Amino acid sequence: MKKIISTFVAACMAYGAFAQVNMPQPSTTQNIKQAFGLGSIELTYSRPNAKGRTVFGNLVPWGKLWRTGANNATRVKFTDVVEIGGKQIDTGSYAIYTIPQKNEWEIVLNKGIGNWGVDGYKEAEDVVRLKVPSMKTATKNETFTMQIANVQNESCEIHIMWENTAVAIPVKTKVKDRLKAQLDKAMESDRKPYFQAANFYYEWEKDLTKALSYANGAIESAEKAGQKPFWMYLLKAKIQKDAGDKAGAKASAKTCVELAKAANNADYVKMGTELAASL
Repeated sequence: MKKIISTFVAACMAYGAFAQVNMPQPSTTQNIKQAFGLGSIELTYSRPNAKGRTVFGNLVPWGKLWRTGANNATRVKFTDVVEIGGKQIDTGSYAIYTIPQKNEWEIVLNKGIGNWGVDGYKEAEDVVRLKVPSMKTATKNETFTMQIANVQNESCEIHIMWENTAVAIPVKTKVKDRLKAQLDKAMESDRKPYFQAANFYYEWEKDLTKALSYANGAIESAEKAGQKPFWMYLLKAKIQKDAGDKAGAKASAKTCVELAKAANNADYVKMGTELAASL
């Protein structure tokens, strides 16, 4: 009897040891976060491999609702208001479902973030639907891949890629007016953000007169504080160049190079030198 019990205990211990093995997931999880506008976009999704299978039209049927990956439904989180498919999307998390077709996909943002795949999906919880064209890629993606690309001040794209197929979901945001209001208010304070204002009026508003004025204010404040603001001189040179003041731009670019050399900043030495040479 003792021998039987000992054998049973040993078997249980052996099973327990095997039960502790941490095996890798067949479809690994990826989480990516991208700063965008005045907030961020975060994607969480599972990444199956093709493994020699025909994906679209077979593993993923045409015209059927797909969880866009494996395991749980793919989730996207916005920390600032965005616009997708012409509709304002509030901050929060959403499931991304898709309906693949040969030439276009239907993209569905849905509130069912706790759904396992398509189980639990309710059309009544859809937030927005839009159609985007499907593109063929020259390079095959063995692993299902999503990314946030073409990030601009007020626009970006969520890319979905697998096998030789890719789609892009356009995302927009409106931040210029909010930035301008913040800067205008900050410029009334004792600590005026001259450099930020110069960048804003140069890159966003394309108001070169204001941009140059604020760049000069930034340089003056920095030099009074004992700094050697080579980065500010580079911005000033760019503004002057675009305004048609080649002589002034060249002088500012040379000052940038001199100060950057003293600070051992090779990047700004290179940028300043190239800007001066272009003039």
